[in-house]
Amino acid sequence: MNSRAPVLTMHQLAPLSNGANQNIATRAAYGQALLELGNQHQDVVVLDADLSGSTKTAVFRKAHPDRFFNCGVAESNMMGTAAGLACTGRKVFASSFAMFATGKAWEPVRQSICIPQMDVKICASHAGLTVGEDGKSHQMLEDITLMRVLPHMKVIVPADSVETAEAVRLAYETPGPVYVRLSRASTPVIFGDEYKLELGRGAILRDGSDLCIAACGVELAEALIAADILANRNIEARVINLACIDPIDVDLIVNSAEHCGAILTAEEHQIRGGFGDAVAQVVVRHHPVPMDLVGMDDSFGQSGPASDLIRHYGLDGPSLADRAETLMQRKES
Repeated sequence: MNSRAPVLTMHQLAPLSNGANQNIATRAAYGQALLELGNQHQDVVVLDADLSGSTKTAVFRKAHPDRFFNCGVAESNMMGTAAGLACTGRKVFASSFAMFATGKAWEPVRQSICIPQMDVKICASHAGLTVGEDGKSHQMLEDITLMRVLPHMKVIVPADSVETAEAVRLAYETPGPVYVRLSRASTPVIFGDEYKLELGRGAILRDGSDLCIAACGVELAEALIAADILANRNIEARVINLACIDPIDVDLIVNSAEHCGAILTAEEHQIRGGFGDAVAQVVVRHHPVPMDLVGMDDSFGQSGPASDLIRHYGLDGPSLADRAETLMQRKES
């Protein structure tokens, strides 16, 4: 195994403490990245389920109407159509809300896309608790589980706009099915212009040896806030970003277990079968250490502002810091 992943440099990170930092929704970054991809590659075809304004694929539709297809409110049919178009050599990007793209359409995704390994990229927006006021019916908290259980499916959960653009590039370059999870809410820009996302590779954003906080998606910014809080409590936390959940960076997780002796995972998703479960499988197989998994624990969400919901369910930076401190007590006992 590699000894460790490199700590990202200042050119690869945009400091959260910078007051000029932008908040950008990953779904908005997806729309722009998709447009640029379509401008560069004529084999890119985009499908949407009558939600192009919300998923932000409308910018591609305007620029390339001959390569955009509105499949209507019929996600299952859309996935079958995507598989058919992929058979003609196209790179197909299919978008809808995560609840429908992965929940309603799971069977055709399995049968028509994953089994024959079709070149279809499912980029689903409005995932997770931060859908906010739309409430539990639209807060998809099981999509990582549904996608990572499927053989041949790659799963990527970008944390900000920069990483989203990289995820779109990586999805295009990666043969076969890819799932990219996108958020509705605007989130801080964490990465700098020189950041590159690699399939199956994570990154250390902040180093420390007392414990490791592993995060993905919108929870990465909260993990960095938690690390700042813990530093004021004389606890040095390593923060690692694992945007690629499948394949996951086994080397980095094992190194973090060895180096830190405890791992806390944070996700805006059910902890059963989700991101934390993926990390825990690596830990239990290679280097068992005390762990705690933060996320939705056998609960649906409720309607409310995204930031309020993150606090209410203990997914904010201060709550992560408290859970990490409790985990440290287990490590030291």
